Amino acid sequence: MNLKNIIKKDIQDILIKINSESNYEPIIILNKKTERGHYQINNLIKIANELKLEPDKLSKIIILNIKNKYMYQKITFSKPGFINFFINHHWISEELEKIFISHRLGINYVPSKNIVIDYSSPNIAKEMHIGHLRSTIIGDVIVRALIFLGHNVIRANHIGDWGTQFGMLIAYLEEKNLKNNNFSLIELENFYCKAKKKYDDDKLFAEKSRKYVVKLQNGDEYCCTIWKKLVSVTMIENYKIYKKLNVTLKEQDTMGESLYRKILPGIVEDLKNKKIAIEKNGSTIVFLKEFKNRLGESMGVVIQKKDKGFLYSTTDIACFKYRYQKLHADRIIYYTDSRQNQHLIQAWTIAKKANYIPQNFLLEHHTFGMMLSQNKRPFKTRDGNTIKLSKLIDEAIERATNIIKNKNPNLSKRKLIKLANIIGISAVKYSDLSKNRHTNYIFDWDKMLSFEGNTAPYIQYAYTRIISIIKKSTIPINQLKQKTILTKKSEINLAIKILEFEEIVLLISEKGTPHIMCKYLYQLATCFSTFYEECSVLFAKKIKICKSRLKLSILTAKTLKKGLNILGIKTIKKM
Repeated sequence: MNLKNIIKKDIQDILIKINSESNYEPIIILNKKTERGHYQINNLIKIANELKLEPDKLSKIIILNIKNKYMYQKITFSKPGFINFFINHHWISEELEKIFISHRLGINYVPSKNIVIDYSSPNIAKEMHIGHLRSTIIGDVIVRALIFLGHNVIRANHIGDWGTQFGMLIAYLEEKNLKNNNFSLIELENFYCKAKKKYDDDKLFAEKSRKYVVKLQNGDEYCCTIWKKLVSVTMIENYKIYKKLNVTLKEQDTMGESLYRKILPGIVEDLKNKKIAIEKNGSTIVFLKEFKNRLGESMGVVIQKKDKGFLYSTTDIACFKYRYQKLHADRIIYYTDSRQNQHLIQAWTIAKKANYIPQNFLLEHHTFGMMLSQNKRPFKTRDGNTIKLSKLIDEAIERATNIIKNKNPNLSKRKLIKLANIIGISAVKYSDLSKNRHTNYIFDWDKMLSFEGNTAPYIQYAYTRIISIIKKSTIPINQLKQKTILTKKSEINLAIKILEFEEIVLLISEKGTPHIMCKYLYQLATCFSTFYEECSVLFAKKIKICKSRLKLSILTAKTLKKGLNILGIKTIKKM
């Protein structure tokens, strides 16, 4: 149910009658003060001016044409130019009934598309750090929302599993006679740091490393065996983190740089044949007039180096081609930080010039801001290093454990561990997801673990509270067959809020902005709290009122649970 769209469509139909060439977009918003109406058109004056009508005259035409629709209880005009819509509570009740008997909360499947979502994308031989958190969890929310709506979603975990770093690591492990050892990811990252330093300082080691890169790219069995081991050690640890974070990425979703290695030579050759790329000083370059360097000249994008090695741009061009032509993508969405925007646009432009993707195909790069400390600088350890994601998760669980112990000291160890894991990890995820992804935000342990405000513990507690009410009821759910009775303001507000859920899911699927869902769930929980304070559920004087309010409570719980599920956050039946 998308109430805003229904109202918008009703108004558009009338505007077309006034002017057949009308293409106006009425802006429908929720009224903060419901005594003025539940919804309001917010740009009536602008539309009236374009139609050369006075706002009050246009409002009379609109009201006259739709006032008798069953959905509307009352429609009013207020100066200087607003139309206010009061929704008929009988109509709301009928719509709630459809949701109550639906396992999908009344949300229909949409026409399915093939949608590739590129997210998480950790590097091999390095632990995941907090910089990977936003890409991983925001990307996963969009995956969940799109799957819920019925799309075929292809998760693409574009790991950095190819390139110069592997030549360095193979050379280092060979030199230190460590190639046959079993080592952890922490040790592997230490090897990488030492190998990188030696690569920068030692010309002979650098040359040896480059030779190993060429051998690896040519399929040398020895190099490939070590390479597979390096990838395996890294990804085993990453899958553990995904599982802890309740992220849906699995081994089969890994589509690293190595996937495209065999088609890179053909890409370079094809771009040269099409006169898109040229050779200059031994390198192969594409000059893009759409981008200018500091001198105002066309920017050159190198796709093959003098030593015949390929670059990230080459891989991304191949990646675009593969995803469109092999995976038949209708949409391709990237979740990386804004620093990669120009690089992606350049590769996208080249792919279009080569006709690997259609000219009208849009690149959806959903960028995001940074996580900052209290001093508004990048969130790091005291010694200035980037915080490992595993350490962040461990600290969240530890802090949640201490809070739970203080609130419930008699809880069994098993239940404490389970509860601390869910609450701690949910708090970190929700805190991140509740911020507009376009902006930076300040990391605050106290706020994210609070049971007040727009936090995971608050929403989770609201859900457990409703479940507790439902459990205390002596009325079986299968006996709740009558329609809801909506008489009090708080009942109607809660019911309308429940009906908004579909609109929120659709918005997320289009815009990739999970904070909209967080805001909605907070508002829903707050609406329920107001309703519960004003309306007795279990002790209503009439049985039909009791059943009606119990039905509203069940619908709220179902909606909270589904909303949290789309956010990848677990619910708890008891806190």
